[in-house]
Amino acid sequence: MLSTEYRKRLEFICSRIAQGEEVKLDDMVWCQKLAKANRSALEMLSRARREALNPGDDFYNALNLGSPDPQDHKVGFDTADEIVDWFRQEKTDDWRQRD
Repeated sequence: MLSTEYRKRLEFICSRIAQGEEVKLDDMVWCQKLAKANRSALEMLSRARREALNPGDDFYNALNLGSPDPQDHKVGFDTADEIVDWFRQEKTDDWRQRD
């Protein structure tokens, strides 16, 4: 669970990301570290990035599915090992905790 101070700071940064405004490097580093440690922060950051890439697409943005970065999207597989790797779930450090 995020403290009120962390949540407000993260909401401010995410709103700037979603609107396509400039965000300080220190703030982005802080967000990314927080997102690695907390699933709620990761979802907020992903949603902001998705809104920045797809402005006005409320349905798609509300689904909050997959990676918002188009470079992370998989188009095809060359080997069976790539398929296995794709289906493995990357869990954050707090995967045992409830959000």
